[in-house]
Amino acid sequence: MAKIILFNKPFNVLSQFTDNDGRPTLANYITAPSYRVAGRLDFDSEGLLVLTDDGRLQQEIANPVHKQWKKYLVQVEGNPGEEAIEKLKKGIILNDGITLTAKARRVAPPVLWERTPPIRVRKTVTDSWLEFSIREGRNRQIRRMTASVGFPTLRLVRIAVGEWSIEGLLPGQSRTLTVRLSTPRTRSYRSLKKP
Repeated sequence: MAKIILFNKPFNVLSQFTDNDGRPTLANYITAPSYRVAGRLDFDSEGLLVLTDDGRLQQEIANPVHKQWKKYLVQVEGNPGEEAIEKLKKGIILNDGITLTAKARRVAPPVLWERTPPIRVRKTVTDSWLEFSIREGRNRQIRRMTASVGFPTLRLVRIAVGEWSIEGLLPGQSRTLTVRLSTPRTRSYRSLKKP
């Protein structure tokens, strides 16, 4: 058995408990000294952060070798067409190699909390939203992928990691679940308590 914390990380909060520069961290929102982050989010990204008190589970969630899907809502500048979306799905060549195949599709603007500060709106430039899923987590990967096809990311919100989602959690809120771990051979787990 292991415990996980599902936390909706606000914008401009570090995915760690301490910072020498005085920036907001997880410690401003939760007390969990024995928990480790399983797959960070950038300072300027928002959404689901999974923390666990079990090292093996942390690796199963975060390590790309286990191909755990992570789902995002991505606001981009402009309106990507099918050609750009197909490129994102097939994999993009970045300076650290080609990305794995992904899932991407256009979606209607989602109902989300207001971001503080808000996205800068430019009346002469349209924006649109993508639902985007990846199985790896390179540094600023989605931002680099959308920029490489000509549509810079304006806002990035992770909404799910595997079976877990931020449904019902506002920024800064969290919930704790207990999960049953598999044997090392099967590399799977299941929640005992659903949100």
